[in-house]
Amino acid sequence: MRRRSVLPSHHDDAEKGGGKPPQSRLCFLATLCVMFWVLIFYFHFSVLAPDPDARPVAVATQARIAHDHLPDRVFNHDGLLRTPPAAVGKEEAPAAVVGKEEAPAAVVGKEEASAAVAEKEEEYPFQRALKTAENASDPCGGRYIYVHELPPRFNEDMLRECHSISVWTNMCKFMSNDGLGPPLSNEDGVFSNTGWYATNQFAVDVIFGNRMKQYECLTKDSSIAAAVFVPFYAGFDVSRYLWGYNISMRDAAPHDLVDWLRKRPEWNVMGGRDHFLVGGRIAWDFRRLTDEESDWGNKLLFMPAAKNMSMLVVESSPWNANDFAVPYPTYFHPAKDEDVFLWQDRMRSLDRPWLFSFAGAPRPGDPMSIRGQLIDQCRTSSFCKLLECDLGESKCHSPSAIMKMFQSSLFCLQPQGDSYTRRSAFDSMLAGCIPVFFHPGSAYVQYTWHLPKNYTSYSVFIPEGGVRDGNVSVEEILRGIHPDIVKQMREEVINLIPKVIYADPRSKLETLKDAFDVSVSAIINKVTQLRRDIISDSEDKDFIEENSWKYELLEGQRTIGPHEWDPFFSKPKPKDKGADSGNSSAEAAKNSWKIERGDQN
Repeated sequence: MRRRSVLPSHHDDAEKGGGKPPQSRLCFLATLCVMFWVLIFYFHFSVLAPDPDARPVAVATQARIAHDHLPDRVFNHDGLLRTPPAAVGKEEAPAAVVGKEEAPAAVVGKEEASAAVAEKEEEYPFQRALKTAENASDPCGGRYIYVHELPPRFNEDMLRECHSISVWTNMCKFMSNDGLGPPLSNEDGVFSNTGWYATNQFAVDVIFGNRMKQYECLTKDSSIAAAVFVPFYAGFDVSRYLWGYNISMRDAAPHDLVDWLRKRPEWNVMGGRDHFLVGGRIAWDFRRLTDEESDWGNKLLFMPAAKNMSMLVVESSPWNANDFAVPYPTYFHPAKDEDVFLWQDRMRSLDRPWLFSFAGAPRPGDPMSIRGQLIDQCRTSSFCKLLECDLGESKCHSPSAIMKMFQSSLFCLQPQGDSYTRRSAFDSMLAGCIPVFFHPGSAYVQYTWHLPKNYTSYSVFIPEGGVRDGNVSVEEILRGIHPDIVKQMREEVINLIPKVIYADPRSKLETLKDAFDVSVSAIINKVTQLRRDIISDSEDKDFIEENSWKYELLEGQRTIGPHEWDPFFSKPKPKDKGADSGNSSAEAAKNSWKIERGDQN
């Protein structure tokens, strides 16, 4: 008898299950587990895995967020805001994930390079401002200006107290028409019918500030600003305290301003090196050499923080790199391009009967001044028109009389005054009269943004030493210039007129660039180049500030060597009355009261 098997056969199971083998419960659970993990791995590698060719946007975004929300700011030795090391470490974290996923070596290298670029771009907060210039569709790209909203004590309050700005002159009448002063009548037919004002020569503070309000590329976002404007009326401030006040009072507002600025986040971006302000006076008013009460001016331009800023003045120091000369304001402030074109055409067509002319007063107390010799030469010449400007001569304070004389002359003599420069130089150029300079500090090393570096194209230079010694005849030199050359020089002067005048602050020239436009453009170029040099680590480390006047004359190179004008410049020291034609800068500034009392002296 055959024994029946103890274990059930597959055949029997098949019969009992209708042809399907029965599944054990353990096998069923194992199958579900395997399927679950297959789905997990599929989802991870197929859905969540990054595209190896895609740009690591998440890394750049995290870097930007980390930069914008840093609890502490880190500055390098130049005072520039830079990304903290801890934040940089956080930005690099995603790279470790890529390594774990064993991406191809080429992909890893590409992502590391992209991360390095992103890190470099985020290293300096002014990088965004530089990038605006790359946007071809933005007419203001690379040209935005951010203006600080200063407390009114730094500007508007001074205008409300305009009677106290100057000891010698009530400046209130000159504050009308946005700083242009009262309109000039045209009874003598010397001016145009519109656009002429009795403008004070020290009114650049308010004129420039009001022009800035009309600037087409102002921004409230300082992160895209090419430069930052500080609307402090520095010239008006120092003028209030030049006579009869101690140094604490003279330095009070500058110290207050610096303290206010240093608390602003905009200052921390570059330590103030992207900031600029205007002081419509000579630089020596802001460069007090000592802390003696008897010394002149305030120390604004010597303050460590302020030395990082750029300051626009009507006369700069040849030995310092943080002040830049802009033209004195003239009487002409056109509202539209056509006003300028008509004036230029008129200056081209004038008959000029006088070979040369001079408007000014002698300086009998200064043995190095050549004004006395020039007045004597003009008196004895039948080719010269003289307008003597002693304090009792009213014609010298008449814009009409001055401009009429300049319009009738081919050449206008522009010797030094109490300082290097004179407003008269710009009035004469406005009249189409070729300026004659006797010291390079009167124009050539001053207005390098507004006047050609080739000074022979628009002016005549006669070294003052020969005139002082009586060995040079101005008449002979000027008569020796060929008429064709004179015509070319006069045309160059007339073409320069737009760049040396300030347009009406209540309007805007359309195609022409005036002195304001030229100055703002130059400041933006200066700051932009500095930012690029910082990023590329190519700043000029060997810059010698005392040779600043030479640097301004160089084109594309920084090598300083002997110059033909070296004998004219020797840096003054306190109490050094032998430097610079017998006057130190401090002594020249002390004598500026004469300028206060008469524009043409």
